[in-house]
Amino acid sequence: LSKNAHSAQKRHSGEPYFNHSYETALKLIEWRLDAPTIIAGLLHDVAEDTPISLEEIKKQFGEEVAFLVEGVTKLGHVKYRGQEAQAENLRKMILALSKDLRVVLIKLADRLHNMKTLGAVPPQKQKRIALETYEIYAPLAYRLGMQDLAGELEDLAFPYLYPKEYQWLFHEMKDKYEEREKYLKKVEPTLIQALEENKVKIIKVDYRAKRYSSLWRKLKRYDMTLDQIYDLVAMRLIVKTIEDCYATLGIIHKLWPPLPGRIKDYIALPKPNGYQSLHTTVFCIDNKPTEFQIRTEKMHEEAENGIAAHWVYEQGKGEAGYLDKRPTFAPKKELVWVSQLREWQKEFPDAEEFLDSLKIDFFRDRIFVN
Repeated sequence: LSKNAHSAQKRHSGEPYFNHSYETALKLIEWRLDAPTIIAGLLHDVAEDTPISLEEIKKQFGEEVAFLVEGVTKLGHVKYRGQEAQAENLRKMILALSKDLRVVLIKLADRLHNMKTLGAVPPQKQKRIALETYEIYAPLAYRLGMQDLAGELEDLAFPYLYPKEYQWLFHEMKDKYEEREKYLKKVEPTLIQALEENKVKIIKVDYRAKRYSSLWRKLKRYDMTLDQIYDLVAMRLIVKTIEDCYATLGIIHKLWPPLPGRIKDYIALPKPNGYQSLHTTVFCIDNKPTEFQIRTEKMHEEAENGIAAHWVYEQGKGEAGYLDKRPTFAPKKELVWVSQLREWQKEFPDAEEFLDSLKIDFFRDRIFVN
């Protein structure tokens, strides 16, 4: 239905419009969302941009899908036009959040693909869309625990908002990233051997390169040079249990001395968005400061997919497989902030005031004290 409805439409790039709906749905599948959400992902622009009405969608796919499509359509009407509009946008998003988080997840998948294809859009629109993504959608993804998505959205917006800075970083960083990864590959066998000797089972080892946007923020905020940043590329260790996380931390510190003040325990004290992991920076081989991140598989999945990782599927009767699964949303303490924001709305009827109150929790950096 989506393919036929969009058949006469083309994107700015000249490709079929349906490609966008398809990519949005693929991302929702990757986040392992339920069938109604994936259907709504395929249909999210149909009611808005084609002759097919919401009524028709309801008739063919049911009330739940129509409700999700309508929610995404409403969010699409709000454009970022300065502070007042930003506050209104956030308000509408929060209302959508509190009714059904899946609306926002579809919107985020839709925005991710739009950002990936932003180069084909006229220049005056590029900056507005990039700014909206940077100011509204990336912080929202981060607050939902979707760290990976938040970082990707920021990185996609960065070249449009700060073209000179991006060019400079791109030029400066290319060799540095490769050099750091090569160095970590040299470190890996020593660490793996020590873990095996101590009977700690490693599920996966990978390398996390610091994103350009967050690197630029760090350089600016602390007035640093690139040589002062220790976590350009960090080694990430996925282990089986929480006990293994702490055992791994002990083994790393036995091999190499830690930098004072650089050990962060986000397992005992998770970040406000639910992120859990152990971080440590040590004087590693050749006395090079090197960051390690240690977490379990569950923590890793939640760090990558945030709120989307909390969908719980209950297998229904019969053998319809994926389509037969019924989603229930796992109750999580992280979601308390949604009701807090609803309360704040009542306290601050003025849009600008509301945004200022929101910034306290929503946009500002956090400071953790042990």
